[in-house]
Amino acid sequence: MMNLLAAFIFFTRLPFWKIKEVPAECFKHVVPNWPLVGWLTGGIMAGVLWLSGQILPLSIAWILAIVARLLITGCLHEDGLADFFDGFGGGTTRERILAIMKDSHIGSYGVIALILYFLLFFQLSNLPLNTLCLLVFCGDCWSKFCASQLINYLPYARKEEDSKAKVVYNRMSWSELLTAFIGGALPFILLLPIEIWPATLFPLLTFFLLYRLMKRRLQGYTGDCCGASFLLCELSFYIGSLALIYIEQQHTIGVL
Repeated sequence: MMNLLAAFIFFTRLPFWKIKEVPAECFKHVVPNWPLVGWLTGGIMAGVLWLSGQILPLSIAWILAIVARLLITGCLHEDGLADFFDGFGGGTTRERILAIMKDSHIGSYGVIALILYFLLFFQLSNLPLNTLCLLVFCGDCWSKFCASQLINYLPYARKEEDSKAKVVYNRMSWSELLTAFIGGALPFILLLPIEIWPATLFPLLTFFLLYRLMKRRLQGYTGDCCGASFLLCELSFYIGSLALIYIEQQHTIGVL
């Protein structure tokens, strides 16, 4: 339970730290509980979307839902996405990539990446409200599970004292891996129609491509890599879901 509490403290800006003081060692085990944090962040996002969607146009409700998650997480993952693209876009060597990602200033690659990310993210407002609420919740949890596997397949690219969070995550034990998988997979198994299940393959493919990129150019991962991987895995899940829904609609129209 302390590891779970540490995860909520680490990945959100909500005052979970007031509940109980958490030993520093617990923060090395937060990643297996990351998908469970998605139950909170994705749930709040879906809740804001559904409630505001009752009285506002869906496009406005979707923006409010996005803002809600940004506030809850303190833009933690979006900061990682910008740093990731700045580093891999502007760095030509491993050392240069790490140096750029550690720089607090945002560069042109980071700005463009965030603009394109939110433009694509906003296209989900074309979906029906109830469908979008389910996808938001399930996509958050599953994508965090996919991104969490970085710590199992790659070493940390920096020394612990050089990390932004001053902590290096431990690789998952079998029980932690099972916890992460259940936290990520259970929502879509219970909530999404089976026709959408193939969309869960898109984050897995995205994770594999990112893993290959990091292994080749960085020989490891950083916290920024984890945040960027989550957002890109999540985006691929939504795009895959949109494609499946569109294909199903076209098939229905063709039958009619």
